[in-house]
Amino acid sequence: MKAIVNREAFLSACQLASVATAARDVKPILQNFKAIVEADRCTLMATDLELGIRLEVRSVKVEEPGEAIIPAGRMTNILRESTDSELVLESSTDKNMVRGQFNEFEMPGEDPANFPDIPSFEEEKYHEVASGVLREMIRRTQFAVAVGEARFSATTGILVELENDQAKLVATDGRRLALAQGPAKAHGDHSTKGQMPVVPGKALNLLERNLHEAEEIVRIAVRPNEVLMKTDRAMIYSRLVEGRFPPYQQVIPQKHPLKVPLVVGPFMTAVRQAAVMTDDESKRVVFAFAKHKLTLQAHGTEAGRSKVELPVGYDGKAIEISFDPKFLLDMLKVLDAETALTLELLDGNKPAVFRNDSGNYLYVVVPLAVKESA
Repeated sequence: MKAIVNREAFLSACQLASVATAARDVKPILQNFKAIVEADRCTLMATDLELGIRLEVRSVKVEEPGEAIIPAGRMTNILRESTDSELVLESSTDKNMVRGQFNEFEMPGEDPANFPDIPSFEEEKYHEVASGVLREMIRRTQFAVAVGEARFSATTGILVELENDQAKLVATDGRRLALAQGPAKAHGDHSTKGQMPVVPGKALNLLERNLHEAEEIVRIAVRPNEVLMKTDRAMIYSRLVEGRFPPYQQVIPQKHPLKVPLVVGPFMTAVRQAAVMTDDESKRVVFAFAKHKLTLQAHGTEAGRSKVELPVGYDGKAIEISFDPKFLLDMLKVLDAETALTLELLDGNKPAVFRNDSGNYLYVVVPLAVKESA
């Protein structure tokens, strides 16, 4: 195999594909890329057996078609440190050679036949979602995925629901829940109804990194234990997370007698200002709603205290509720500053709900327990 590659394009592809390489020595060959060079294209493959990617690399001049196993870490480092705009990549089962204008690098090779296969997208049943819509849905939910030990193992991923003309993503760590939905198009009667497919956060993060053009169409096919996601230049495969996702519909409060209109930008500024005086001992901001005014207060054990006032279009009864400011800022950061929100409250101890006015996003957050007076 011999090809001339554009250094920046090939580096970008290697950085993307490296997300799917094995982090541990489960199987040595999984710490490599498999490159397939054909007459007019190069496909880069990587997998850790749970997650896999087939990525089309553009700006490649093929001189000799073939296949090669390339050390992922070393190849990425060479591309990153090189100053050449183009590099010659020549490979055999014995070695890989990378040549620039003034340097060359030799790495060991291996038989490409030993690399596990990654399926291509040949599904007849799938959903289509616009890239821009899907990218926003992923960004608005992935921060709420559980990390580390979780009560429900399935909460370490994102629930994907695809039915008729709608796609929905749901993530929760038990203290908050993010739900985003958007338009989709079903092909071949594809549906996840009756299933609860949970896709690992790592897989959806890799997908998001491959979404560039807002109008590009992404195809998603859910199988019994795996999911295939196809973009214009990438095919991502992932095993589904084992375990049952909690019944999230039961978490969303149905009664909201108190509603507060907010705008993301000013509200986020107020939360950040009040949070300056929180510390490790007191990660709490108290939100006091009164007629036409919101007062935010924080009191750090050693840091001091803060008080911030924000005019709001609220005309209901006075109510206080406390939140960890991080849980609010995580949500506010993924929304546009001009986005109009409605905060729905029952009382100071029940979960609060934030909804955008477009109706395609909601965020449920559990308040901190009310402090008892000394």
